[in-house]
Amino acid sequence: MTSTPLTSGGPGDAEPGAGTRTARLPRTARRKQLLAAAQEVFVAQGYHAAAMDDIAERAGVSKPVLYQHFPGKLELYLALLDVHADGLVAGVRNAIATTTDNKVRVHNAMRAYFDFVDSDGEAFRLVFESDLRNEPAVRERVERASRECMAAIADTITADTGVSRGRAELLAIGLTGAAEMGARFWLETDRAVPKEEAIELLASITWRGISNFPLQG
Repeated sequence: MTSTPLTSGGPGDAEPGAGTRTARLPRTARRKQLLAAAQEVFVAQGYHAAAMDDIAERAGVSKPVLYQHFPGKLELYLALLDVHADGLVAGVRNAIATTTDNKVRVHNAMRAYFDFVDSDGEAFRLVFESDLRNEPAVRERVERASRECMAAIADTITADTGVSRGRAELLAIGLTGAAEMGARFWLETDRAVPKEEAIELLASITWRGISNFPLQG
């Protein structure tokens, strides 16, 4: 008995077995499955030590199915990096957009970074601790995420205080830098300070500085 051939380009794909067709997954569902498996392997092993064989095995698919969706390891890594870098940017933007209270905005922005490093799967390591930072495509994505987080905060500072763009960006990068480093340190020290208290401590000291710039008008 021959196995069912793999298909590509359709709405989904299926794994061939010993003469038995398994359930066909929609393409988006398969992609999500492969990204989840890749995240586990990349976080555990790092980019260079990870192999497509490992990722396919973790996902429970054959290598041909993996290659239907991602032509190589770098493309898979970049797709995963896009997901999580965009997630961080969205978290910071949402922190700013959900309130007009700037003290709460600072607190929310700090929380966005803590939530990001505290999320399941340690995806933050792909963004902040990648062993592939010398790869131009990886560096561009990481730097773009950092710029977009900074810009979201700088836009608000400029609009609310009237300070120059250069000054607003410097203040914003100070806030995002404190948030990132503080969140990562908190995690590396085994959450020695309760999460809510850690967020409040950093938000409080940051707000004391930024609140010295009065609202325009």
